[in-house]
Parts: sequence; structure tokens; C-alpha cells
Amino acid sequence: MSRSVVLVHGLWWGPWSMGLLGRRLGRRGLETCAFGYPTIRRGLQDNAAALREFIDTLDAERVDLVGHSLGGLVILRMLDEYADLPPGRVVLLGSPVHGSAVGRRVADRGLFRPLVGRARTALENGFSHAPAGRETGVVAGSRSVGVGRIFGPLDGPNDGTVTVAECRLDGASECILPVTHTGLVTAPSVARAVSDFLLEGDFPHSQD
Repeated sequence: MSRSVVLVHGLWWGPWSMGLLGRRLGRRGLETCAFGYPTIRRGLQDNAAALREFIDTLDAERVDLVGHSLGGLVILRMLDEYADLPPGRVVLLGSPVHGSAVGRRVADRGLFRPLVGRARTALENGFSHAPAGRETGVVAGSRSVGVGRIFGPLDGPNDGTVTVAECRLDGASECILPVTHTGLVTAPSVARAVSDFLLEGDFPHSQD
């Protein structure tokens, strides 16, 4: 069965930001491709529709989905909206599925509001449960270093931008690693956790 892993980047970044993760997944035999989208100029619904169209162009019978931060929310919205998609697993990397305290603080400050643009709604609202019928894994960071701290304190363990609590999703497996929000796409330990989940449906070797 042909298989492809679609990598979806986060806020302010582009497909290039998923390159290192993609290469590491490739070393474990996983073929990847990166989906790019305008993170602040287009809303969650439109980006979800564009992701669906991108998946339709792939010649793959199985499509796994890996999203960093906002990218994970785009994936979840797409899976909420479209049922006729190829089977596959889902991994969310530091995605604030319950909304983002940092995102709300940025949006509430007029000077900084353009930094979140049309992503504001996605960062304020949340998802309650893992997608039906899909094995879903959540990787959260616990190294509290990042620009998010500039906008105020973060409650509980966090990656400097998103808290572990904001990442937790009912029905999903969970892996917490000592990395920052950026480290979720650059750290070897995260690549190992992602590949473990995509290949095995669990995080057997990747916990703290």
C-alpha cells in the first residue's frame, strides 16, 4: 500500500520549517511531503479546505498527518469537515487544541493583533476529542523557553509558548518531552516519537 506523511507547519512559518523532521522520518522509511498555507491571511476553515485539496493530489492509499502548533488545528478542522479521506494516523506537535493563552494575549493587544491575523479564531477556540476512527498522538514540550513568555506567565508545564494542558486531547495518546515549542520540529527525540507513533500507533520508546 502506498503511503505518504503530510507535514503541516505552524503559525508564521512555512513548509521549510518541517524539512528537518521530514528528513528524519525519511530515515525510518516514511515518505513525507510538506503542505504550505498562509497562517495569518486565511482562516482555519479555508486552510482546512486547502489541505484537503492538497491531499487529493497525492497518489497514496494511506495518508498520515503531522501538524505543528496551528498546523495541528488545521488538520483537526479538516478531519471534522471531510469524511472521505484516506486512512492514516495523526500526530499533533504542541497544538493548542483547547485554545492558546498566548494567542489570546497577543490578539488582545492592538499593537500585536496583526501578528495573529485570521488565525485568532483558531487560537481562541478548541477541539474536545481526537478524530473519530483515527489513531491520534499528541507530543507536548516541557522546556519553558520561548517568545510566548514575553506575553505573560504560562500555567503548568509548557514549551515556552503552549502549555501541556492546552495540548491534551481526549482519546489521544500522549508523549511529553523536554523540548521547546521550536524543538518540537527540530529535536531528534521528537522525530523518534513521531516515527514511533506513525509506524506502531503508540509512543513505546519516547517518554521522558
